[in-house]
Amino acid sequence: MGMTMTQKILAKHAGLESVRAGQLIQVKLDLVLGNDITTPVAINEFEAAGFNSVFDKSKIALVMDHFVPNKDIKAATQCKQCRTFARRFDIDNYFDVGDMGIEHALLPEKGLVGPGETVIGADSHTCTYGALGAFSTGGGSTDMAAAMASGELWFKVPSAIKVNLTGKLRPYVSGKDVILTLIGMIGVDGARYQSLEFTGPGVAELSIYDRLTISNMAIEAGGKNGIFPVDDITRAYVEGRVNRPWTAFEADPDAEYERTVEIDLSQVDCTVAYPHLPENAHPAKEGKEIAIDQIVIGSCTNGQLADMEAAAAILKGKHLAKGVRGIIIPATMSVYRECMRRGYTDIFMDAGCIVSTPTCGPCLGGYMGILAAGERCVSTTNRNFVGRMGHVDSEVYLASPAVAAASGIAGHICHPESL
Repeated sequence: MGMTMTQKILAKHAGLESVRAGQLIQVKLDLVLGNDITTPVAINEFEAAGFNSVFDKSKIALVMDHFVPNKDIKAATQCKQCRTFARRFDIDNYFDVGDMGIEHALLPEKGLVGPGETVIGADSHTCTYGALGAFSTGGGSTDMAAAMASGELWFKVPSAIKVNLTGKLRPYVSGKDVILTLIGMIGVDGARYQSLEFTGPGVAELSIYDRLTISNMAIEAGGKNGIFPVDDITRAYVEGRVNRPWTAFEADPDAEYERTVEIDLSQVDCTVAYPHLPENAHPAKEGKEIAIDQIVIGSCTNGQLADMEAAAAILKGKHLAKGVRGIIIPATMSVYRECMRRGYTDIFMDAGCIVSTPTCGPCLGGYMGILAAGERCVSTTNRNFVGRMGHVDSEVYLASPAVAAASGIAGHICHPESL
């Protein structure tokens, strides 16, 4: 029996000719990732285990992004612990105030992840890098500690779901709408510990940023990882970024899948996930009666330049509805700078929004946009669980940058075509 893309990558990194779903294997890692929330726990476990060296200082990335610049003493203490560890082991890829960004946007931008590589991160949205044809997945801080010391981890080889994409995207529709549609179809546990493998002629219609968004939210369907084939779009993105040899893997023609899900991109419309699960997907056109208090455009899911461009196109020459707060968060310093060069920052501010330094902040209810009881937010983030962005009686509606921007102008959930 043939192997899927994910299984081929895992087999190579385990030094095996082939693997099968359910098999336990030991895998060599190309990158180990942590942030300012998960790394301190990993450091504690690292030290408790008596480790006194890291496997490769160039293959560990520590990104201070959740509460940076530090919001309080606890956040400052966590980051200090990370800084001390990075200095102790001379970690090459340590990112802090001034050169940081939201980890899952920053690592691809910096060329730290390439096709065919294996990445483990102490953050569930590490599955983002499947957009580049890599195997990447989240793990716990204890896993991160062991990985930093050994450069290896045990995995159970996942089975796979084939997502066959056909057709072309309609105006205003993006990768965020595609993944919300998929999660709405299969549910938040529909791909539990499985690989979501995207294929079909529709893949070529998706930008690398669409793919990053879709792979990022594979975990919201319960997936172990999401992964796209390496094509010309992938190669154009990694060229000049990834300065080391890499390998593109393709699924075998007789690869085994648990099932196939068909999505015609031309039938996907702007979609919003209502509280309190990403699977609660509804057409944006149905949200006219849902008044909102805030919009957030950013996060590891939708903070790329293409997302800023989509939001700016909607907001240009317009203003947020009275009583609506707008928070724009470019995902990296590079994106922030380009927003200024292109005039997006002025467009956002003229529309009544604030533009924040790169941070995960409001996505996890950390800071920079916390909701009070009874408040509603249309957000381009990736989770809308109870209390995710603040009070347990607040509500988060997940949407694309275009829908979030249009909703901010309208004062209620709004399809961009309705403006």
